[in-house]
Amino acid sequence: MLRWTVIFIILAIIAGIFGFGGIAAGAASIAKILFFIFLVLFIISLITGRRKV
Repeated sequence: MLRWTVIFIILAIIAGIFGFGGIAAGAASIAKILFFIFLVLFIISLITGRRKV
């Protein structure tokens, strides 16, 4: 999921450079949403941890 976030951030930067404001804003918002989902899942995995059985 972090990989998709990086891809959308790069897409937003490239679209912003070429002047496609709408595309850049869309890609940036998708990247932001994916980043926060990744962050929440990462924190949950840190809290629960891996338990040996």
